[in-house]
Amino acid sequence: MGTAATAYTAPILVLGLGKPESGDAGLGSVLLEEIEQRYRYAGGFIEFIDGGTQGVELLDSFPGRQAILVLDEVGTASAPGTVSVMEGAEVLRYATAESPICHQGDAHELLATAAFLGDLPENFYIVGVKGSDGCSGPTLSAPVRVGLQAATEKAQEIIDHWLVALAEPVQA
Repeated sequence: MGTAATAYTAPILVLGLGKPESGDAGLGSVLLEEIEQRYRYAGGFIEFIDGGTQGVELLDSFPGRQAILVLDEVGTASAPGTVSVMEGAEVLRYATAESPICHQGDAHELLATAAFLGDLPENFYIVGVKGSDGCSGPTLSAPVRVGLQAATEKAQEIIDHWLVALAEPVQA
């Protein structure tokens, strides 16, 4: 008599959005590569997904997570290269705002739909950099390349915090 196999879901999801060959619009994928290099030995705790421009097709990867970190170019009113970190209600405001980003599959529709379905965990962040021209050029612009290091450090702080929280014993 065999037992049914159960699929394991890593408690932390790090999701990069955008296509690397799309200039600043590819920031999420580039940032994901930087982060993934720093956590090569965190197998089982973190799943890294390069979501490209799949948009709402990525919803299946949300359920069962304790924490989700989305990496993407962000359309904020700040100067190009500025790093933004959003959590909680800020994520919901961002998700429901009109998107100035020109690539399909950015965080807005994905996050708004996940929130509507109740699939956003309590620990949810977006780390991104304001692009200077997200619609042209095969590489990141100079301001975004400068912001990339700071965004990588912010994302690493968030992930480190979650890894410590996962390692703490559960109070009975």
